Amino acid sequence: MSRLNDSELPFSLLQFYSTAPYACSYLPDEKARSQVATPTHLINAEVYGELVRAGFRRSGVFTYRPHCDNCRACTPVRLPVDHFVPSRSQRRSLKAHGGLQARELPLRFYDAHYQLYLRYQSARHAGGGMDQDSHEQYAHFLLQSRVDTRLVEFTDPQANGALRMVSIIDVLNDGLSSVYTFYDPDIPGASFGTYNVLWQIAQCTANKLACLYLGYWIRDSRKMAYKSNFRPIEGLFDGVWREMNEADGGISSC
Repeated sequence: MSRLNDSELPFSLLQFYSTAPYACSYLPDEKARSQVATPTHLINAEVYGELVRAGFRRSGVFTYRPHCDNCRACTPVRLPVDHFVPSRSQRRSLKAHGGLQARELPLRFYDAHYQLYLRYQSARHAGGGMDQDSHEQYAHFLLQSRVDTRLVEFTDPQANGALRMVSIIDVLNDGLSSVYTFYDPDIPGASFGTYNVLWQIAQCTANKLACLYLGYWIRDSRKMAYKSNFRPIEGLFDGVWREMNEADGGISSC
């Protein structure tokens, strides 16, 4: 019996279900709900790319998008890298952190990464629950994948190779999808998060990939504000990707 080639599976074989409401991580007093694509074993790299272009994201082996009852604040965003021009502050970040050494590692558990993750969560997202993640929760969130996922660590050769940042990235046929990045929260004046996005933009350019998918942007969430600093940024509105502008909120003209 011949084995069905996963790349030939029609998108229509997927099914979708809505989760029960849960507390929103980004907007206080709001209830969130997600739409999840199943079955997970059918979501290979090609199918996942189509889902990302339709506004989905990945957490471990679960592929989802916001499907809230009374809120449409989450906007999927991506950066067309050929049109990107870094701002003055972004150029400063490149200069400040350009000496970091990036190294791709096998997608598996490293205790040093886990310890940095806990420090980052405690400093940046205290009380959100993720600062208490166990080894298993961390691994389920970041280290389980059925698609082409890369684990990249960034170390500082000027500080005896100290670990500064870790990034999880999915490779799509038209770009990269930035899954999650965490970094050392205790370096004064550092802009590791900005530098990491710039590094991913450079990877897209080097590999002739058109877009960097940055997940969701929420106008009223400070945690999401940095994404609108990368221009020109596109949002998915009513199933169509288009460049965001001032009328969309939070995108200034400067």
